[in-house]
Amino acid sequence: MYDRDAAMGSGRMGDFLELTKPRVTSLVLITTLVGFYMASGSGLASIMLLHSMLGTALVAGGASALNQYVERHHDARMNRTRNRPLASHRLTEREALVFSVGISVAGIVYLGIFANALTGMLAALTLVSYVFVYTPLKRRTALATIIGAVPGAAPPVLGWTAAGGTLDGMAGALFMIVFLWQLPHFVAIAWIYDEDYLRGGFPHLTVTHSGVDGASRQIILYCCVLIPISLLPTTLAVTGTTYMFAAVLCGLVYLGYGTAVAVVRTPAAARRLLRVSVIYLPVLLLIMVLDKTG
Repeated sequence: MYDRDAAMGSGRMGDFLELTKPRVTSLVLITTLVGFYMASGSGLASIMLLHSMLGTALVAGGASALNQYVERHHDARMNRTRNRPLASHRLTEREALVFSVGISVAGIVYLGIFANALTGMLAALTLVSYVFVYTPLKRRTALATIIGAVPGAAPPVLGWTAAGGTLDGMAGALFMIVFLWQLPHFVAIAWIYDEDYLRGGFPHLTVTHSGVDGASRQIILYCCVLIPISLLPTTLAVTGTTYMFAAVLCGLVYLGYGTAVAVVRTPAAARRLLRVSVIYLPVLLLIMVLDKTG
């Protein structure tokens, strides 16, 4: 027999889950896992890893939900976001705010208690910078893309410190790799959804605002800088030569697709770069894990 109330409840649970942007949160957890593993010694503390992943998932999901709460009216104007739970009025503003604040605070407190105070503090700073700095700046300046890459690069550092690592050179290397990876990724998205961003009230995030020449230069610059930065784990003797050669190869592939966008200058080329960017980071991190030394 069809249970209408159960179906509605299931749909609402799905809406709350959608607020947390599960695909983005999944990538956050992958980078957190890598940071935790790279900071671990010969053994992996599975209970601490579980605590770290759960706390980070709550903070990341809460940040995404708060972002959607702040941008709910802008999301309603854009084709790619108008079906989100708040933009389409499937959830009320009060429900979304209580949920997002609740899981965000729970995640920060959880990390502070079950991981360590440093990880909890870094998680809080990440949330604040994403929601209260990056999100409002998206409507005001093109620098928001670079600013937004800062909290986006924090998860592997959270994993690193949760495993007992200090804020040292390797923590910085993990941060910089993810930070630089995001920038061509973001420019590709801006190229694909240029008109949508204009419609939604985010003109500073568009290629129209920066110009195709400027966007092309940014993609090539970030890809070029990423290659030497991605070699830092080997320079710091945390990974071996297998990772080093793989990092160069992956970086050249990423640069090749970025150069194609700069030459062809079409949304189709940007979409190919976007696909490659989504493959690049997991592959690089997997090889990093497999070639960890010590």
